[in-house]
Amino acid sequence: MTEQKRPAIGWMDLLWLLFLIGLAALPPVAEIHKQLTLLAIGVVQFSESWLLAQAPRRGAAYIVLLKIALATLLIDHTGEVGINSSYYPIFYLPVVTAAEYFGPLGTLLWTALASAAYCSYLYPALQEYEITAESYGLLAIRILFFFLAAMVVNRFVVENRRQIKRYQELAETLAETNRKLEQAQAEARRSERLAALGQMSAGLAHEIRNPLGVIKGSAEMLHQKLGESNPLASELAGYISSETNRLSALVTRFLDFARPLHAELAPQEITAVLDRALHAVSLSLTRKDELVRVERQYQPNLPPVPLDESLCEQAFVNLIQNAYDAMGSGGILRVTAARASLANRDGVEVRIEDTGPGIPAELREQIFNPFVTTKKTGVGLGLSIVSRIIDGHHGTIRVESGREANNLHGTCFVVFFPASVETAAWSAS
Repeated sequence: MTEQKRPAIGWMDLLWLLFLIGLAALPPVAEIHKQLTLLAIGVVQFSESWLLAQAPRRGAAYIVLLKIALATLLIDHTGEVGINSSYYPIFYLPVVTAAEYFGPLGTLLWTALASAAYCSYLYPALQEYEITAESYGLLAIRILFFFLAAMVVNRFVVENRRQIKRYQELAETLAETNRKLEQAQAEARRSERLAALGQMSAGLAHEIRNPLGVIKGSAEMLHQKLGESNPLASELAGYISSETNRLSALVTRFLDFARPLHAELAPQEITAVLDRALHAVSLSLTRKDELVRVERQYQPNLPPVPLDESLCEQAFVNLIQNAYDAMGSGGILRVTAARASLANRDGVEVRIEDTGPGIPAELREQIFNPFVTTKKTGVGLGLSIVSRIIDGHHGTIRVESGREANNLHGTCFVVFFPASVETAAWSAS
């Protein structure tokens, strides 16, 4: 089987053509069989790429065999005794070709076959002439040079292939490193945006909460004062109070988002936290939500990871609830936990996948930013809070489409937790 394909027609092939033309112009010029053999060698030389394309596995062997046969014919038609032909270097052609296409052992075998084809003219010579020891020595020197040329060329070819493979591996490593660097930069930018927006949200929330308190107190006093004397005004005051309560709850969410996160990390079994989150979401299911089938795929003997149980459960509940909301007419929710390694850190990777419609590609880079949401209702703080929780655990979170994950066809959230507090603290420093 060949190890490398050559280009269709290269400048080396043109040089070979010039060499063959030169040989055709040298004596014996009138030997028609010599000219036809040289023409056949040129045709084979230019047809190598076509032969390799037609027979990828055995094409190289066919090429070397053809060149050995044509070299043997050329020797036969360029001298009274083939073994003494001045055209014997033509055997370098199949020898070098074998060195290009095969490994060291294959090169030795093909060179031995070419040498045997050349030595096949020794028997007819013995029938007509007495060959001296000096002639045998000259024949041995020629054959040894066949092997020497074959191994020198093969060593160069093998080393060239090794360098190419090394460069390819280096290019793949650099591409993977660049991808991880871009991901880390994106996460750093997201953390900076979240921090800035968190500070702004905290200031706005505090400024809004005080007027809301005044509005709510005034509405309740109006409702008590008016009583039944003015039912319409009393009803309107009730609306003001209820909407104020809704705004107050929204302000509380802003404060939760802006409040500094103090995660108390302790080694925990992450599968237990996942099960509690699944159970918490199941308690709030509606009838249509019950059409969702939950699949748990937990790798056995997972290492404990440093977690804040309540915060992690809050993050998982948010992700799982989003998956249920995305699958309005039912589907499959798959929760996976397995060992993983990221940026030289060992840990556990959690994947939460659904069969919903997925997240548009243009929103995947922004989905963890505040106020970005695909829902008709909500303010878009849920995934921002999830991202802050994961950052507080020195982990990472990303979103994939199901097609990228090669699993389900909806959305896949991938969360990574480092396996030790020491590693997490080092990576955060």
